[in-house]
Amino acid sequence: MTPQQSIPQITGSGPKRVTIVEVGPRDGLQNERVRVPTATKVKFIEALADAGLQRIEATSFVLPTAVPQLADAEAVFAQIKRKPGVRYSALVPNLRGMHRAEAADVKEIAVFTAATETFVRHNIRMTLDESFQHFAPVIAEAKERKMAVRGYVSTVFGCPYEGAVTPEQGIAVAERLFALGVQEVSVGDTIGVATPGDVMRWLRAAEGRLPFDRLALHFHDTRGTALANVLIGLEFGIRTFDSTAGGVGGCPFAPGASGNLATEDLLYTLHGLGYETGVDLDKVVEASKIIAQSLDHMLPSRVYQASRVKSCLPVGHM
Repeated sequence: MTPQQSIPQITGSGPKRVTIVEVGPRDGLQNERVRVPTATKVKFIEALADAGLQRIEATSFVLPTAVPQLADAEAVFAQIKRKPGVRYSALVPNLRGMHRAEAADVKEIAVFTAATETFVRHNIRMTLDESFQHFAPVIAEAKERKMAVRGYVSTVFGCPYEGAVTPEQGIAVAERLFALGVQEVSVGDTIGVATPGDVMRWLRAAEGRLPFDRLALHFHDTRGTALANVLIGLEFGIRTFDSTAGGVGGCPFAPGASGNLATEDLLYTLHGLGYETGVDLDKVVEASKIIAQSLDHMLPSRVYQASRVKSCLPVGHM
């Protein structure tokens, strides 16, 4: 295979519409040291919806002792003014969390597992097979209630405990999720080790086995490769990507994992390539400004930082 054949070119072929799943209010905030007030979270979520984001993961119905930052899940859903056309989802770990989500009138949920046994054990204290047994009834109940279900697969490109992960490991877990009836699977680079070559090899291995129109990519920018990885996903026809406004967050169960790919940086790149998102970049910057005022560190988004130069926006307390 020649180098020209082995390296995809960003030709812009395929659908020009890209969907961004904003996971900042959940995946972004869950790893922040400073407790963010409920009112600030609500204002943040509403600002993200006003920016044009139509899929927002608002919180998680996990045990408050497990993730204290998200202990106010019910209050968040009770207080946000839900904008027509916007899908507000929540992560649920089990039937108890599912029933809390139902009581909060959540219409879309997400379940989570990982590509590696050790990460699952550290994260939810059970084996990979047990994790499926645990959330299978959650998916079944969601389907009965006609709720949309998303599945997350963490550590697809590398594990903080096991190291390298083969494409087969993540693909097999994604196949099991689809078999259970989830509408979409988000493939996660939880510790931010993936290179464009890794993403290319993974997607090639997944071709013909997974429905790419129902697959999302979730990158962390730990080593500065997240946007390059997005470009590979685009070339393979992936049109759904997760990101967090301001680039906040990480994973409290993955030592060394830094912030997610920033929504602003993703938008700047996609718009520059001619892709349509329906999202107003300037308004996302304003939404990030809301959350920055409650944090104790600079927001890592490059676009957000650049915007403060011309508009004197705060980047967070230092």
